[in-house]
Amino acid sequence: MTSAAARAGAAGRAAGRLAATGGRGTARVLGRGTQAGVRRFQQFAAADGADRSGLARLTEMHLVDIAADAALTVSLAGTVFALPADEARGKVAIFLALTMAPFVLLAPLIGPLVDRFSHGRRWAIGTTLALRAFLSWVLAGAVADDSPWLFPAALGALMATKAYAVTRAAALPRLLPDGIPLVKANARLNIAALVGMLLGGGLAGGLAKIGPQWSLRAAFLIYVAGTVLAIRLPANVDSTIGEVDFSRGGDAKTARRLRALPVSVRYVLWLMTGARMLTGFLTLFMAFLMREHPLPGMSGSLVIGLVGGAAAVGNALGSVIGNRWGNTAPEAMATTLLAIGLGVSTVTAIFYSIWTLVALGLVAGLFGQLGKLSLDSLVQRDVPEAMRARVFSWTETLLQTFWVLGGGVGILIPLNPRLGFSVLAGLLVLAALAALRSRATARLRPPAPEPA
Repeated sequence: MTSAAARAGAAGRAAGRLAATGGRGTARVLGRGTQAGVRRFQQFAAADGADRSGLARLTEMHLVDIAADAALTVSLAGTVFALPADEARGKVAIFLALTMAPFVLLAPLIGPLVDRFSHGRRWAIGTTLALRAFLSWVLAGAVADDSPWLFPAALGALMATKAYAVTRAAALPRLLPDGIPLVKANARLNIAALVGMLLGGGLAGGLAKIGPQWSLRAAFLIYVAGTVLAIRLPANVDSTIGEVDFSRGGDAKTARRLRALPVSVRYVLWLMTGARMLTGFLTLFMAFLMREHPLPGMSGSLVIGLVGGAAAVGNALGSVIGNRWGNTAPEAMATTLLAIGLGVSTVTAIFYSIWTLVALGLVAGLFGQLGKLSLDSLVQRDVPEAMRARVFSWTETLLQTFWVLGGGVGILIPLNPRLGFSVLAGLLVLAALAALRSRATARLRPPAPEPA
């Protein structure tokens, strides 16, 4: 018996050494893989002189921001951001209207604030990240305690997210190296965003199994890291030397600013309103439609997942195309994309099925991404450098408003798929007519830059 026990102990120690060796080997493999992935991303971010201009730092910060946003969204997916499926449609409409309130509130406020405090863009970007870090920590406690502060804190985080998008858009033109056009830089940021979304969503998904408060605390840490990266952006982000407003006399009215834009920019901007209305409508109308009238033999959540996945594929494909080939014919590209969106919307209204819905999701993602890159390239080509940062941030704010408009139409119309997608086609026709009308107007010369 003593001999058998000794042999069993030796075998146990050998198994322990083997397990420890295997564990260390697995850790080394994972560590090498992580280090290799970080090096590959740093090389991607620093390519074409982006490390010297500061664009690489902005790209790294954007990845961290999107990773934190993904962690925040996953954490709240079953609470604040979940549609109350068992409620009446009117209550769901109120819920969605409150969820979209940040988009509406930011449209008239953030643009003027960016203009007024354009000399402190690094701190503005860092403030949006620090605010979301604080709110993530508040949300972690609110989720655990079922606090009434849950919904207000989530709305504040949404508002800070949209403010970040506008302030980051205003900072980007200041960090462009000589070898990278605006369209390629924006495509590079979007690729970084996809990576951040996967990393942050995966991390939060694992921690959320323990409890949503833990994934929210992870989001807090990621936002803190992003805040540090924002403050460490190059000082020329804050420079306003030579910058002027692009509207005559500094008038902040939307119509006056639209007329002050070059005709090419105005034309593609109106086409892009069609892309944002398409995305907003599809998001909210599908959420209602699949809850009330799912496709035969398919659950509503499966259909929404397939359409959302197709939109993500289209978005990623647009980012890759923009980063690899740029955009040599932005007006033709945007016009073609709107025509395709109109065609697929019409086909979906006539031949309503899962295949047409997936095709519409793919087109929505591709149109939204490539159309925005087309607009960016025109801003860089036709807008004077002194006005470029403000045009970039103002158009982003305007496009967010049209996302709300499309989503609002998706809430209000009857839940009839053929009627709904016919209305969507009508919205795209209106965007096309507005674009054609803007092209027919005389091009107004932008004001001469004032002395610094």
